[in-house]
Parts: sequence; C-alpha cells; structure tokens
Amino acid sequence: MKLRLALILLVLIGIGLIASGYWQATRDPIIRSTYVSLPEWPAGQTPIRAVLMSDLHVAGPDMPPERLARIIGQVNALSPDIVLIAGDLVSDKPFATRHYAVEAAVAPFRGLRAPLGVIAVLGNHDHARDTAAFRRAIPATGVTLLTNQAVRRGPLTIGGIDDEITRNADVAKTIRAMDASPGPRLVLSHSPDVVPLLPAHIPLVLAGHTHCGQIRLPLIGRISTASRYGERYACGRIEEAGRTIMVTAGLGTSVVPLRYGVPPDLWIVTLGP
Repeated sequence: MKLRLALILLVLIGIGLIASGYWQATRDPIIRSTYVSLPEWPAGQTPIRAVLMSDLHVAGPDMPPERLARIIGQVNALSPDIVLIAGDLVSDKPFATRHYAVEAAVAPFRGLRAPLGVIAVLGNHDHARDTAAFRRAIPATGVTLLTNQAVRRGPLTIGGIDDEITRNADVAKTIRAMDASPGPRLVLSHSPDVVPLLPAHIPLVLAGHTHCGQIRLPLIGRISTASRYGERYACGRIEEAGRTIMVTAGLGTSVVPLRYGVPPDLWIVTLGP
C-alpha cells in the first residue's frame, strides 16, 4: 500500500511538473524594454521603437499559428516603428503534435503593423526545413528577408546575417553592404555567436537562438545555452567592448514544449542618440 501511494504521488508530481512547464511555455510573453544609444544618430531624429522577437518555433501543441497571431496583436499594441525577427520560425521538434507548412507558419506576419516595416533573418530550424520555401513565403507576407544583406529603414542601416549555425552566414558580405550606407548601424542575426566575428564599428547586435536556456533549474542554472560561448551571450542585454548585444528568450520552444524559469519574452529596444 505504501509503495502504491508513493508511486501515485510521484505520478502526480510528474504531471504537475509537466503542466507547470507547459503553462510557462504558452503564457503571454513578458515585454522587456531597454534604450540603446547609437553612434552617428542624426541631429533632430526622434528615437525609434524597435520590437525584437525570435524563435517562434511554430508547431503544435504550444505554438500553433493562432497563438502567433495573438502575440502579433500584442506586438501591434506596443506601437513599434519597426519589427525585427531573429529567425527559427518553425520547429520540427520530435515531441510536436503538429508540424505546419511554411506558408501557414508565416501567414500571421501579414498582420504586423510598423511604419518602418518588418525585417527577418532565417535560423537553423528554418534552413533545416526548407530554405527555398522560406525565401518565397516570407516576402509574400510583406516582410523583408535579409540574407547577408543590408537595408536602410529611416535613419537605420540594418544588416541581416544569415544563419551561422548552418554555415549560411557571410559576415564580410553583410558588413560591406552596411558600410555602403551611412548612419547608425545594427546587426540582426539568429545566433549571437556571430558577435566575435564583427568589426568594432558595429555597435548593436540583436539575436535569439539561446532561448535564455529555456530550462533553468534552481541551484543548477541553465541546462544549455546552445552557444559555443556558454553564458557569454546566453540572455538579455550584454555589454562587451563598447558593443551592446541583445539576446531574447524567444517565444516558442525547442525539443520539448516546456519552459522552466525562463518565460517567453520579446524586447522593445528604443534606439536613439
């Protein structure tokens, strides 16, 4: 009898832990905010409100397109001037209950509203799924997809570095494209691991990929950062050698649809003088 009660208790604890992790994974994202001063800011130019979102990982059960559409409504309510999406738009995790076609996964992007537009780069999961399909589907939603390219949006020169993990990044090409355009600069990259490859005159990098660990346990800390640099670029705002690196925890999940101690988030990054 005691053994049976102990087993029942263990099962109930296990169910409770799974339910807690799933609730944390599917809760509304925390809205974090920060201000970053950029060199070469034009005189008289008002600050720009950028929203950074990453690691959407559209897949069932935790991130169907309907949930992403709801989050996009929350993003629009923040009145961003520009939205920056740092890759990993889908997930083919083994525990997914449903995988969505590329077109269905990115369709909610059509609802994003920002005067300076929406810019995205691809992540490792996107390349693993179907690079060509994303390069067709994302522009069809009105989002600008950068593949080692740069664009000007308002006063900003934005370089989008393709995924470093799958060896699609071309840092030198991106920097050349950025240097051809004057003004304050920032780099959008899926992984923060490109940071040591960047020249010193790039003052800001916006990235995701690490999920801020996704699972962070008491006393133990993060199970993994998915970065070769460990805690160096694990999460949040990092200041390094005069450069600011912003790493978001992302919105979806990888491997398992659970989060512990690391809620989903997105960042409002106000850029100015």
